[in-house]
Amino acid sequence: MIGQALPPFSLPSTEGRNIGPGDLRGSWTVLYAYPKDSTPGCTQEACDFRDNWARVLALGIRVYGISRDSLKSHANFIEKQQLPFPLLSDPEKALLAPLGAFGKKLMYGKETEGIIRSTFLVDPKGIIRHVWPKVSVKGHVEVVLAKIQELTA
Repeated sequence: MIGQALPPFSLPSTEGRNIGPGDLRGSWTVLYAYPKDSTPGCTQEACDFRDNWARVLALGIRVYGISRDSLKSHANFIEKQQLPFPLLSDPEKALLAPLGAFGKKLMYGKETEGIIRSTFLVDPKGIIRHVWPKVSVKGHVEVVLAKIQELTA
């Protein structure tokens, strides 16, 4: 997957328009897949990006969260947590599945199928430059920002 172009997709965003690979060209982009709006781990991850927003902007990065939640759920999540970045709705797994961010996982010791918390770093040409599969939330945003600084130095 690293070194490959993003697969084709067109997903509705909380910006009021669909987003596809062409919309991501021109700057580094972080796409992070998370299971569910307003759940503890997902809220922590979103708020960690929010709390580091000045650093994100200084690096010229775009951030998009992506889950299967509806745009209405996303809008409520953004408002409640004051998130400064848009969220993408992918109920049909149009992007989540090709990226490998949807599949079998263990949840509370039981195998289930769902979103696998993952992050994808995409360069200005739309090429995936780094992937973090099976993300652990604590400290993750720091690791992502460090990798971007490394790749853009």
